[in-house]
Amino acid sequence: MPRRVLDPQFVIEHLSILDSDGNLDTALEPDIAPADLKRLYRAMLLGRRLDERMVRLQRQGRIGTFAPIKGQEASQMGSVFTLRPTDWMVPSFRETAAMIYRGWPIEKVLLLFAGSLEGGRPAPDQHDLPITVPVATQLPHAVGLAYAAQYREDNVVVMAYFGDGATSEGDFHEALNFAGVWHVPIVFVCQNNQWAISVPIKKQTHSRTLAQKALAYGFPGIQVDGNDVLAVYAASREAVERARAGEGPTLIECVTYRLGVHTTADDPTKYRSEEEVKAWEQKDPLTRFNAYLQKKNLLEEGLEEQIDAEIAAAVQRFEAMAAADPLTIFDHVYAELPPHLRAQKEELRERLEKDVERRADEELPPPLPMRGQRKTSRWQN
Repeated sequence: MPRRVLDPQFVIEHLSILDSDGNLDTALEPDIAPADLKRLYRAMLLGRRLDERMVRLQRQGRIGTFAPIKGQEASQMGSVFTLRPTDWMVPSFRETAAMIYRGWPIEKVLLLFAGSLEGGRPAPDQHDLPITVPVATQLPHAVGLAYAAQYREDNVVVMAYFGDGATSEGDFHEALNFAGVWHVPIVFVCQNNQWAISVPIKKQTHSRTLAQKALAYGFPGIQVDGNDVLAVYAASREAVERARAGEGPTLIECVTYRLGVHTTADDPTKYRSEEEVKAWEQKDPLTRFNAYLQKKNLLEEGLEEQIDAEIAAAVQRFEAMAAADPLTIFDHVYAELPPHLRAQKEELRERLEKDVERRADEELPPPLPMRGQRKTSRWQN
């Protein structure tokens, strides 16, 4: 039997609308209302300024280790901006800007990175999952949400975030296979920031793109300039509309770059060059979008000052919160606490009470909560 080419032959598109030099493809420019363009820019700028403030807070020991988003604001905001409040957003661990846009109070996010479980709990009416630190484990959960929506005939789309490193995990492939087989309403957003901690993309895969991995599972994939918020928005809107219309999943690969550290426990100078970072700084998504809005006369005066004040007020609210009850470490694991853990909980309660009594007898001040201290957190490396 002769060899024959199977039809169709697959292709992957790359979408760029506003390049790093400010050149705009007007034929592809999405129709976004001026008020929405302003909201989009404000959300990106808030994400950047909060990121910078959180780095300082971590260095001062006021919060623990976290993963900065600097350089990836367009990938997050261009995609999450296309969701309805009733849709589901499933983050990994670097979606701070998207979470704030979805309604997470800044002080609650800070609370999470200060080690309080309350900070990771979505509001009862919030259609978001909490931050997921283990790489790619949130993706099967996201597909399960989409399958449930499909089964219940809810008009809901799920958007799941992950990095390039997640595509090297089995959970990623299992989730895409499940999504393709069941044709569920989900949009996979891969923020390809070129580095899985210290492993470059070229050592993770021999594929020309990450977007093409969708084709093996029977649904479309598209690669976009992840620093071009217009391109991310256009691709995401199309993918969300497809999912909502019952046309199944889409994988969007946002080609971007992590300008900062992987986490605040990381030193990227050990594995990447300064020249590489400077080259990507020339493609900064905020600089690019700022120039676009400037040409449209849509930049707001005093916006940075407003955002700085908003963040400062949130930090004050965060640090005024009461410290978490240490006894909650025994909660939320077992439906019924086993005898040995009940005994340990009681022992800890007694020790805490004795410590309070001792301090009262010795006229000592109560111990400072972790958020008020200026010392290295035990979560830092």
